[in-house]
Amino acid sequence: MTIDRKQLVPPYIRNLETYQSGKPIEELAKEKGLKKISKLASNENPLGPSPKALQSIRNSIDNTHRYPDMHARVLTDLLAARFKLKPENIVFGNGSEGIMSCIVRAFLGVDEEVLTSEGSFVGFYILAKGVGAKIKTVSLTEDYQYDIEKIANSITSKTKIIYIANPNNPTGRFITKAQFDFLMSKVPEHVLVLLDEAYFEFAIGTKDYPDSMDYRYDNVITLRTFSKAYGLAGIRIGYGFAHEDLITNIKKVKLPFEPNSLALAAGVGALEDTEHLRLTLENNKKEILKLSDFFNKKNVQYIPSSTNFLTFKTGSLENTKNLYELFLNEGVILRPLIKNDLPNFIRISIGTESEMNHFKQAFERIWPRFFKQKGI
Repeated sequence: MTIDRKQLVPPYIRNLETYQSGKPIEELAKEKGLKKISKLASNENPLGPSPKALQSIRNSIDNTHRYPDMHARVLTDLLAARFKLKPENIVFGNGSEGIMSCIVRAFLGVDEEVLTSEGSFVGFYILAKGVGAKIKTVSLTEDYQYDIEKIANSITSKTKIIYIANPNNPTGRFITKAQFDFLMSKVPEHVLVLLDEAYFEFAIGTKDYPDSMDYRYDNVITLRTFSKAYGLAGIRIGYGFAHEDLITNIKKVKLPFEPNSLALAAGVGALEDTEHLRLTLENNKKEILKLSDFFNKKNVQYIPSSTNFLTFKTGSLENTKNLYELFLNEGVILRPLIKNDLPNFIRISIGTESEMNHFKQAFERIWPRFFKQKGI
């Protein structure tokens, strides 16, 4: 008897596309035989992890035969004190995506509806579809921002969760305080609003950016991460804030000992390392301004960003594919945004001065020749 293994898998899983990460440095080095490679694809911290986080990891290694503190008391107390919350308002996961996966399992069922925008974080779309939920999207505005009015007008009795990445990945734009206030005035109390603030540290100093900790809504879940500004992408730790009733139900479907003990220790060290965070934000501000000036001089269209990346226009899907490969040949790894419904855009993460110069030098060799050939 031959078993049709496809029939063992629910249709919403069979039709699901897996998340595509940025090309690893080691893979490109092996493929191209290149010695100099700048990975500017995954919005990682180019300065590396916090030194205090590394020291915290070293101090914890000898205890890796023990299970982690399931309640993450030390890190919980630090965050509770910083944001004036109760420990019951806080949850941790393997990156903010780890908490997202728990949220969709806790609150979404088959055929229930998530409302969000096109051109946003594809990882959340995958997680929601993975439990059989329906994704309802509205288009971005002409300047690539969330269309908050359109989202508000699209709320129906079927809406269960509204997902807002603020700032948005991969466009780098954010919804303002006035837009957030307007949205919340239209959201029924039984609808959850998931605020993904993975790039919070880069945006917080920006005028009109709504820090969700300035609000206290019982139906809002805030997600943040140590992967970006704190440089801990490889160790996977993120955190969430919400009403204790929501947190209780998220924890019901969470793995018992997640995150691991080294990740929890790293989070404590990173949170205390204000100097590393300062240097990170300083490098990002300097290099994103320099890249913006470079694009302006080259007449390259890009989306203004309040994050650690810039997204620039290529002109077409074909151009995106070709340019991505040409930059790989130069040892520069970028992120084409085909899977994000932005096929004529490429995203570039902000790196060190040396990495950004590498990109600009590659750009100088590729761009004029490429577009002359295309007749643009």
